[in-house]
Amino acid sequence: MADHAHSTPAPRQEGRGSRAGRPDPADLRQLADSPVSLRRIARLFAPHRATLGIVVALIVLSSAVGLAQPFLVRHVIDDALPRQDVRLLLLLVGAMLGVAVATAVIGVVQTWLSTAVGQRVMHRLRSDLFAHLQRQSLGFFTRTRGGEVQSRLVNDIGSMQGVVTQTATSIAANLTVVVGTAVAMVALSWRLALISLVVLPPAVLLTHQVARMRHQVTGERQRRLADLHVQIEEGLSVSGVLLTKTLGASPRLTAKFEETSADLVGLEIRSRLAGRWRMATMNVVFAAVPAAIYLAAGFPATSGGMTIGTLVAFIALQGNLFRPLMGLLNVGVDLTASMALFSRIFEFSDLPVEIAEPDSPTRLDRASARGDVRFEAVGFAYDADRPVLVDIDLHVPAGTTLALVGETGSGKSTLASLVPRLHDVTSGGVSIDGVDVRQLASADLSDLVGVVTQETYLMHASVRDNLRHARPDATYAEIEQACRDARIHDLISSLPDGYDTLVGSRGHRFSGGEQQRLAIARTLLRDPAVLVLDEATSALDNETERSILATFDDLARSRTTITIAHRLSTVRNADQIAVLGEGRVVELGTHEELLLLGGRYADLVRGGLGADPAPAMSAA
Repeated sequence: MADHAHSTPAPRQEGRGSRAGRPDPADLRQLADSPVSLRRIARLFAPHRATLGIVVALIVLSSAVGLAQPFLVRHVIDDALPRQDVRLLLLLVGAMLGVAVATAVIGVVQTWLSTAVGQRVMHRLRSDLFAHLQRQSLGFFTRTRGGEVQSRLVNDIGSMQGVVTQTATSIAANLTVVVGTAVAMVALSWRLALISLVVLPPAVLLTHQVARMRHQVTGERQRRLADLHVQIEEGLSVSGVLLTKTLGASPRLTAKFEETSADLVGLEIRSRLAGRWRMATMNVVFAAVPAAIYLAAGFPATSGGMTIGTLVAFIALQGNLFRPLMGLLNVGVDLTASMALFSRIFEFSDLPVEIAEPDSPTRLDRASARGDVRFEAVGFAYDADRPVLVDIDLHVPAGTTLALVGETGSGKSTLASLVPRLHDVTSGGVSIDGVDVRQLASADLSDLVGVVTQETYLMHASVRDNLRHARPDATYAEIEQACRDARIHDLISSLPDGYDTLVGSRGHRFSGGEQQRLAIARTLLRDPAVLVLDEATSALDNETERSILATFDDLARSRTTITIAHRLSTVRNADQIAVLGEGRVVELGTHEELLLLGGRYADLVRGGLGADPAPAMSAA
């Protein structure tokens, strides 16, 4: 599945096994894990049946037209040149040029049509997969490497273009050329054709075996080269060098690197020799088969009165037969590679949507929403045998503030994430204004609930565009007011480009606290009825935090706020404080009430709640 570990492969010098004559083991494993049917692939191309039919017809036509060249050469040698017939010579030479132009034009049209089909299918697959992945739960993305998702969307779907323009068309072209050439050879001389049928297959198979041997050596070489890359990356990075020096592991790593490098010496020599043997075998084949035909043409029993022109034409045809035959021998490899490609794509597109849209969503718009939040007998578990939340009952009346505190792993962030439905409860329910969040459309829920987390994500765009990501129709005045509320307007205005300043990749132009204030402004711009703050002020200095908290206090009068924080200043004024322990609410009350109780909350305050940093109160 998507969360399996994958090592980073070294660059491959061979194609996806197409030259090796043997399917890539990785492709075979992929198909064994996730089989895919040809019928399903065919359905993707069904809307383009007519265009694909034209492409196949053009391939056949191009191959048939190309076969005319040897026959034209025969007439030039046997008729036009011996008789000094200039008019016939001009006609034949013109026909040869016409054949070249026709095959070139047909090839351009065929490439245009096949590429257009591939791009349209690729576009549909890419867009559908992107939309499907957008519907996946947060849990999917925590289990799956980001590079794996990008690889399926970009690399695998991008490589699918080759299935249409290379794999499918090359199979059709090779098959047409082999059949057409064989028929033409028989038409020219059935005797020499019979000799070719005897000599050519063993020669092709010999070359095929040499290619397979080279593939095995090259595969081992690539694996060892990948090991070398890993050793360099791990041993010569800053962190790697620091670890090596502190552990005194430098001699051991050096010896291991030398061993791998020494292995590469032998493998490189074998790889070069295997490649040379392959080229030598092909050269021998290219020389031996025509030599056998020349020899046969010299004996009356096998020549059948053949003319020089017929012999030259036959040799030309035979020379065009070798590569298509090699290509057809690799049909199984190409099909396996293509099927594995589709299998990888379908593996993601078939993932069940854990948090699905309701069939008949209940309407609850922002204008009429009050923001009354209830947790009723809420239970949640990432794994069935390890519950994170157990039987949580909380009521957050509209316009009030709930603070969640507790030790690391107590379930604070998980509980808060259930309100915007980043996860679905395992049992019980979470409701807003009496409506279960599972009955709300995701668009309506995102309008109702705003989330600011400790980890701020800013896109590589202007400040204004980053803010408008929350509300594309926001006016300049609304954007500026949100930034004033987040205490970031003055800083933005002081920049040379103001709100048009490019924040840079992941917001690197701004400090952590400034990024957090931009994230707060982005959320405030949406004016949600429920505001979830997951350590939203953790990167702010004390003065800025006090200023932001004053803003939150003003805003809280018109909205419900659920806060997770590790600072006493953030939680002490909350209407309710829920203390979580081992996934349960162990205490509930105001700051003063819980201090008088002298229980878990009082222990947390004495143990460092409000200190900066406070490890006991880090996010769950």
